[in-house]
Amino acid sequence: MAHNLLKGKKGVIFGALDEHSIAWKVAERCHEEGAQLVLTNAPVAMRFGKINELAEKLNAQVIPADATELADLEKLFQESMKAMGGKIDFVLHSIGMSLNMRKGKTYTELNYEHMLKTMDISAISFHKMMQTLWNLDAMADHGSILALTYIAAQRVFPDYSEMADAKALLESFARSFGYHFGMRNKVRVNTVSQSPTMTTAGSGVKGFKEFFQYADKMSPLGNASGEACAEYCVTLFSDLTRSVTMQNLFHDGGFSNMGMNPAVLDLPRE
Repeated sequence: MAHNLLKGKKGVIFGALDEHSIAWKVAERCHEEGAQLVLTNAPVAMRFGKINELAEKLNAQVIPADATELADLEKLFQESMKAMGGKIDFVLHSIGMSLNMRKGKTYTELNYEHMLKTMDISAISFHKMMQTLWNLDAMADHGSILALTYIAAQRVFPDYSEMADAKALLESFARSFGYHFGMRNKVRVNTVSQSPTMTTAGSGVKGFKEFFQYADKMSPLGNASGEACAEYCVTLFSDLTRSVTMQNLFHDGGFSNMGMNPAVLDLPRE
């Protein structure tokens, strides 16, 4: 059910690879709530993704951009403002990739050149995105910037490897830039720490299926779905959350506050 929460708002969404992507689901819900959108992804990701299919469905423009390249980001935001006829109300960063994990490197044998690339793609790209928006004065007053993260930034999940460090850095960028954007023109910057979700990227993590099932049992409400995450993101883009900023917001069915759930051990509840 739509409530026109984003009617008249203009947004840029990074990372909609295919229908399994959270960014894809966020774009769909934003469109349903009345937003005008620009979709973007790295050119290499666009070649094997379905972003053009989504753009046609949502009547959105696609502007390719490598989020690690400042020139690409500047062009993206300038063209987005031109295409949508004004400043940007909201932005979603949904980008992450570990070169070491792709190459099967464990945390104790990381290739540091690969690690630097992981940090650039998965975290520093968020700072570059915000700094470009800042320099262009591209964000509308009371706008909202979001990035997707994961609880491995605070807890140890061995198979998540260097991506845990990248997410910790990402969350720090949100707090630090959140101060500056808030002081300038009341723009909010937050991160959403989502449950394990069956995305194309997530499914590639070693042992993901087993951990997905564990987290679902551990969480009183079960794992939050990608669709539910999209709905939560809509509220954070809307005017209903104008006083929420510099927060890491857990959207995980209660997992983040659990110690042990008897359901994990198949024990009866009292």
